[in-house]
Amino acid sequence: MAIPDNQIYLASRSLRRRELLKQIGVKYNILLMRETLNRPADIDETSLPGESPNDYIYRITNTKAEASWIRLSQRKLPLLPILVADTIVTLDGRILGKPKNKAHAAEILNSLSGRSHQVLTAIAIVYKNEIQMKLSTTTVRFREITQREIQSCIEYDKVYDKAGAYAIQGLAAAFIVEICGSYSGVKGLPLYETSQLLEEVGIKIFR
Repeated sequence: MAIPDNQIYLASRSLRRRELLKQIGVKYNILLMRETLNRPADIDETSLPGESPNDYIYRITNTKAEASWIRLSQRKLPLLPILVADTIVTLDGRILGKPKNKAHAAEILNSLSGRSHQVLTAIAIVYKNEIQMKLSTTTVRFREITQREIQSCIEYDKVYDKAGAYAIQGLAAAFIVEICGSYSGVKGLPLYETSQLLEEVGIKIFR
Protein backbone atom coordinates (compact mmCIF):
# COMPACT_ATOMS: atom_id res chain seq x y z
CA MET A 1 0.00 0.00 0.00
CA ALA A 2 1.45 3.38 -1.02
CA ILE A 3 2.17 6.00 1.63
CA PRO A 4 0.66 9.48 1.08
CA ASP A 5 3.29 11.75 -0.53
CA ASN A 6 5.84 8.92 -0.16
CA GLN A 7 6.87 10.54 3.15
CA ILE A 8 8.13 9.35 6.54
CA TYR A 9 9.21 10.65 9.93
CA LEU A 10 12.86 10.43 10.96
CA ALA A 11 13.23 10.02 14.72
CA SER A 12 16.79 11.32 14.95
CA ARG A 13 18.75 14.51 15.48
CA SER A 14 21.61 13.20 13.33
CA LEU A 15 22.54 15.44 10.41
CA ARG A 16 24.31 12.48 8.80
CA ARG A 17 21.12 10.41 8.75
CA ARG A 18 19.23 13.33 7.22
CA GLU A 19 21.87 13.64 4.50
CA LEU A 20 21.71 9.92 3.74
CA LEU A 21 17.92 9.95 3.40
CA LYS A 22 18.18 12.91 1.04
CA GLN A 23 20.79 10.98 -0.95
CA ILE A 24 18.19 8.34 -1.86
CA GLY A 25 15.41 10.88 -2.36
CA VAL A 26 13.28 10.09 0.69
CA LYS A 27 11.04 12.88 1.96
CA TYR A 28 10.89 13.16 5.73
CA ASN A 29 9.85 15.25 8.71
CA ILE A 30 11.76 15.19 11.97
CA LEU A 31 10.04 13.57 14.96
CA LEU A 32 11.95 14.11 18.20
CA MET A 33 11.38 12.30 21.48
CA ARG A 34 12.37 15.47 23.34
CA GLU A 35 12.26 18.98 21.97
CA THR A 36 15.59 20.12 23.43
CA LEU A 37 18.77 18.39 24.55
CA ASN A 38 18.35 20.06 27.96
CA ARG A 39 15.47 17.73 28.77
CA PRO A 40 16.39 14.36 30.29
CA ALA A 41 16.37 11.41 27.91
CA ASP A 42 13.13 9.44 27.80
CA ILE A 43 14.93 6.13 27.27
CA ASP A 44 17.56 4.58 29.54
CA GLU A 45 20.31 3.38 27.20
CA THR A 46 22.30 1.58 29.90
CA SER A 47 23.25 -1.95 28.86
CA LEU A 48 21.94 -4.83 30.96
CA PRO A 49 24.27 -7.23 32.81
CA GLY A 50 25.56 -9.87 30.40
CA GLU A 51 23.78 -8.30 27.42
CA SER A 52 25.54 -8.83 24.08
CA PRO A 53 26.07 -5.87 21.70
CA ASN A 54 23.56 -7.38 19.24
CA ASP A 55 20.92 -7.87 21.92
CA TYR A 56 21.59 -4.39 23.28
CA ILE A 57 21.20 -2.54 19.99
CA TYR A 58 18.07 -4.51 19.04
CA ARG A 59 16.50 -3.73 22.44
CA ILE A 60 17.34 -0.01 22.37
CA THR A 61 16.21 0.46 18.77
CA ASN A 62 12.97 -1.41 19.40
CA THR A 63 12.33 0.68 22.53
CA LYS A 64 12.93 3.90 20.59
CA ALA A 65 10.57 2.74 17.84
CA GLU A 66 7.80 1.99 20.33
CA ALA A 67 8.29 5.32 22.10
CA SER A 68 8.30 7.21 18.78
CA TRP A 69 4.95 5.73 17.74
CA ILE A 70 3.45 6.68 21.11
CA ARG A 71 4.87 10.20 20.69
CA LEU A 72 3.33 10.45 17.22
CA SER A 73 -0.09 9.40 18.53
CA GLN A 74 0.09 11.79 21.49
CA ARG A 75 0.83 14.72 19.19
CA LYS A 76 -2.03 13.69 16.87
CA LEU A 77 0.20 13.89 13.82
CA PRO A 78 -0.51 12.10 10.52
CA LEU A 79 0.21 8.39 10.93
CA LEU A 80 3.17 7.91 8.59
CA PRO A 81 6.02 5.39 8.96
CA ILE A 82 8.73 6.33 11.45
CA LEU A 83 12.39 5.49 10.81
CA VAL A 84 14.54 4.90 13.90
CA ALA A 85 18.25 4.07 13.99
CA ASP A 86 20.95 3.49 16.55
CA THR A 87 24.70 2.99 16.10
CA ILE A 88 27.28 1.47 18.42
CA VAL A 89 30.97 0.66 18.10
CA THR A 90 32.36 -2.51 19.65
CA LEU A 91 35.88 -3.75 20.28
CA ASP A 92 36.47 -7.33 21.42
CA GLY A 93 32.74 -7.66 22.06
CA ARG A 94 32.65 -4.59 24.32
CA ILE A 95 30.50 -1.52 23.57
CA LEU A 96 32.70 1.59 23.55
CA GLY A 97 29.92 4.17 23.68
CA LYS A 98 30.16 7.92 23.09
CA PRO A 99 32.97 9.86 24.76
CA LYS A 100 32.10 11.67 27.95
CA ASN A 101 34.98 14.15 27.67
CA LYS A 102 38.27 14.78 25.86
CA ALA A 103 40.23 12.26 27.93
CA HIS A 104 37.61 9.56 27.34
CA ALA A 105 37.64 10.29 23.59
CA ALA A 106 41.42 9.89 23.53
CA GLU A 107 41.13 6.63 25.45
CA ILE A 108 38.63 5.25 22.93
CA LEU A 109 40.71 6.27 19.90
CA ASN A 110 43.86 4.83 21.46
CA SER A 111 42.05 1.51 21.91
CA LEU A 112 41.10 1.50 18.20
CA SER A 113 44.61 2.31 16.97
CA GLY A 114 46.06 -0.45 14.76
CA ARG A 115 43.07 -2.71 15.30
CA SER A 116 39.79 -3.83 13.77
CA HIS A 117 36.48 -2.93 15.39
CA GLN A 118 32.83 -3.42 14.55
CA VAL A 119 30.20 -0.78 13.85
CA LEU A 120 26.62 -1.96 14.39
CA THR A 121 23.71 0.11 13.14
CA ALA A 122 20.19 -1.17 13.78
CA ILE A 123 17.28 0.41 11.94
CA ALA A 124 13.57 0.07 12.56
CA ILE A 125 10.46 1.13 10.71
CA VAL A 126 7.35 1.45 12.85
CA TYR A 127 4.01 1.81 11.11
CA LYS A 128 0.51 0.99 12.30
CA ASN A 129 1.93 -0.35 15.57
CA GLU A 130 4.12 -2.88 13.72
CA ILE A 131 7.91 -2.75 13.98
CA GLN A 132 10.29 -4.17 11.39
CA MET A 133 14.02 -4.18 12.05
CA LYS A 134 17.33 -4.86 10.34
CA LEU A 135 20.94 -4.82 11.52
CA SER A 136 24.06 -3.76 9.62
CA THR A 137 27.44 -4.93 10.94
CA THR A 138 30.64 -3.49 9.47
CA THR A 139 34.26 -4.22 10.34
CA VAL A 140 36.61 -1.24 10.20
CA ARG A 141 40.41 -1.49 10.53
CA PHE A 142 42.46 1.48 11.68
CA ARG A 143 46.15 1.97 11.08
CA GLU A 144 48.35 2.94 14.01
CA ILE A 145 47.50 6.51 14.95
CA THR A 146 49.64 9.02 16.81
CA GLN A 147 48.71 11.09 19.84
CA ARG A 148 48.88 14.25 17.72
CA GLU A 149 46.46 12.73 15.22
CA ILE A 150 44.12 11.68 18.01
CA GLN A 151 44.07 15.19 19.46
CA SER A 152 43.44 16.70 16.01
CA CYS A 153 40.57 14.29 15.42
CA ILE A 154 38.99 15.16 18.76
CA GLU A 155 39.40 18.90 18.20
CA TYR A 156 38.17 19.17 14.62
CA ASP A 157 35.59 16.39 14.29
CA LYS A 158 33.40 17.26 17.31
CA VAL A 159 33.39 13.62 18.40
CA TYR A 160 31.38 13.87 21.62
CA ASP A 161 28.08 12.79 20.04
CA LYS A 162 29.66 10.00 17.99
CA ALA A 163 29.86 6.31 18.83
CA GLY A 164 33.50 5.25 18.98
CA ALA A 165 34.66 8.89 19.17
CA TYR A 166 35.08 9.36 15.43
CA ALA A 167 33.23 10.31 12.27
CA ILE A 168 33.98 8.32 9.12
CA GLN A 169 33.34 11.44 7.04
CA GLY A 170 35.86 13.45 9.10
CA LEU A 171 39.60 13.33 9.79
CA ALA A 172 39.30 9.73 10.99
CA ALA A 173 38.79 8.66 7.37
CA ALA A 174 42.59 8.95 7.08
CA PHE A 175 42.98 6.25 9.76
CA ILE A 176 40.97 3.62 7.89
CA VAL A 177 42.91 0.84 6.18
CA GLU A 178 39.85 -1.12 5.10
CA ILE A 179 36.12 -1.47 5.58
CA CYS A 180 34.19 -4.71 5.27
CA GLY A 181 30.49 -3.92 5.19
CA SER A 182 28.45 -0.74 4.79
CA TYR A 183 30.04 2.71 4.57
CA SER A 184 26.63 4.34 5.05
CA GLY A 185 26.05 2.02 8.02
CA VAL A 186 29.19 3.37 9.70
CA LYS A 187 27.94 6.87 8.93
CA GLY A 188 24.72 6.07 10.79
CA LEU A 189 22.15 4.76 8.30
CA PRO A 190 22.82 1.67 6.15
CA LEU A 191 21.09 2.56 2.90
CA TYR A 192 20.74 -0.99 1.59
CA GLU A 193 18.82 -2.18 4.66
CA THR A 194 16.98 1.14 4.96
CA SER A 195 15.71 1.00 1.38
CA GLN A 196 14.52 -2.58 1.93
CA LEU A 197 12.46 -1.62 4.98
CA LEU A 198 11.06 1.48 3.30
CA GLU A 199 9.94 -0.53 0.27
CA GLU A 200 8.25 -3.05 2.58
CA VAL A 201 5.99 -0.34 4.04
CA GLY A 202 5.22 1.24 0.68
CA ILE A 203 7.87 3.95 0.32
CA LYS A 204 9.12 3.83 -3.25
CA ILE A 205 12.82 4.57 -3.69
CA PHE A 206 12.81 3.91 -7.43
CA ARG A 207 9.77 5.36 -9.12
